[in-house]
Amino acid sequence: MAQLKNCRICDSSDLTEIMDFGNQPWCNDFLKANQVGKESFYPLVLIFCNNCSVSQLNYTVKKEVMFGDHTYLSGITRTLSDHFLEIRTDIIDKFEIKEKKKILDIGSNDGTFLNHFKDIGWYTLGVEPSKKTYEIAKQKNINTVNKFFNLDLAYEINEKFSFINASGVFFHLEELHSFTKGVEFLLDKKGVFIIQFLYMDSIIKNTAFDQIYHEHLLYYNLKTLNNLLSMHNLEIFDAKLYEIHGGQMTVFVSRKNERAISKNFLNLLKIEEEKGSNKIDNYFSFKKNIQKLKETNLKFVENAIKNNKKIFGYGAPVKGNSLLNYFGFTTKHIPKLLEVNTTRKGLYAPGSHIPVEMENEQNELPDIFYVLAWNFKKEILKKNRDLIKKGIEFYFPVNTQ
Repeated sequence: MAQLKNCRICDSSDLTEIMDFGNQPWCNDFLKANQVGKESFYPLVLIFCNNCSVSQLNYTVKKEVMFGDHTYLSGITRTLSDHFLEIRTDIIDKFEIKEKKKILDIGSNDGTFLNHFKDIGWYTLGVEPSKKTYEIAKQKNINTVNKFFNLDLAYEINEKFSFINASGVFFHLEELHSFTKGVEFLLDKKGVFIIQFLYMDSIIKNTAFDQIYHEHLLYYNLKTLNNLLSMHNLEIFDAKLYEIHGGQMTVFVSRKNERAISKNFLNLLKIEEEKGSNKIDNYFSFKKNIQKLKETNLKFVENAIKNNKKIFGYGAPVKGNSLLNYFGFTTKHIPKLLEVNTTRKGLYAPGSHIPVEMENEQNELPDIFYVLAWNFKKEILKKNRDLIKKGIEFYFPVNTQ
């Protein structure tokens, strides 16, 4: 696909480049040995729409390439499963639910989110385009459709849901408006659409630039997301910022004028306005902080190597590849990445070509773990207390505030 000429939301051509991260491979394209050096590279450039204030990528890697057979698993970490359980509790408490309901999860992955609702007797349906994760969900007896969600699929499903969830998928959307129309079609009159997304205000606050990669086409704040929803007879009526992933926002959406807009949500919008969260100057400050972070990390790793310190990567998350490739790290800097997700066993990180090995199969320890899975910091530090006592350093390249 050619460079984007119009905003994905409002179709304006008034776009400004914020940051060029260079040509990078698709971050989830973990490689077999015979594929190393043969991966495709694509532009990774963050731009800003001067009309509707949304930030987005200026190039689209086709969804069939990125999501048809990916290896990300929701259920691999206790932190994420616990977060989904917290969401379930919040839904039941917030809406004072006494009876069983129907819930649709779009981008349902391995069924971890829906499993929490199945456990309490709700009717559940998932939509998941990845064949691998769809098969895992099937093994858990989670009712799942192995397709991309859009308006056409909504017509095929053709039933109403009290709740529709989209966790970490709303910024992926190539068929943005078709997707949103499909949600509006399947939502009960009084239904609630729950969107869990990486909050751009948190990304900027934490300088978490590694969350910018080809799968994430759009980067929302509350104001910019509400602008999109309003085009399809939907609106946010409440929101909550969760600690996970360095600050993930969850919004509760209804049809327009069906639910009262909460004071909490209006206050969050006011905070964005006062901070200048949706101003272009905020994004240029972000760019400067990314460049400073790169300098700090390069200095740390280079000094460690000079002092003969052995460095292993901790985790092989998708976003870690965005960081490794922008920083220019290879096996010369980090000889291996240790992972618990067995679907990545024996593969190589795209671009850097660092091999992925299983954490539980190691016979040697490094002096330093360079933690790419920084968003699970608390879980990682708790799990590795004994190693820390032995003097092994856990370095977090992105340190959430």
